[in-house]
Amino acid sequence: MPDSPSEPTQSHPLLGTDRDLIDRLLACETPGDAELTELARLLIRYEGFPGADDLQQDMQRLLTLWSLTRDELNNQARALWTKGFRPGAAASKAVGSGFDTSEASDD
Repeated sequence: MPDSPSEPTQSHPLLGTDRDLIDRLLACETPGDAELTELARLLIRYEGFPGADDLQQDMQRLLTLWSLTRDELNNQARALWTKGFRPGAAASKAVGSGFDTSEASDD
């Protein structure tokens, strides 16, 4: 958020996709590992950014809704990463059979 009212605000290049993500997070009553790490990542992305006030306010609102402080969120996200959590890792392991049909021949 801007430090003073005269400081110009900027539009973040990822505002559209981040807005969609924040909206999905706001719909989540009990955050899982992915939601916690996403919020921590977004808070870092927008820290000190002079603009996107609505996103920054919604991120603070999420901390309140989830009964977390910024430090607690960061500690939880750090612990998840230390244990090997990676966003989308579970989904990528579960998709596909491992059989590649592109090399099959019609001989």
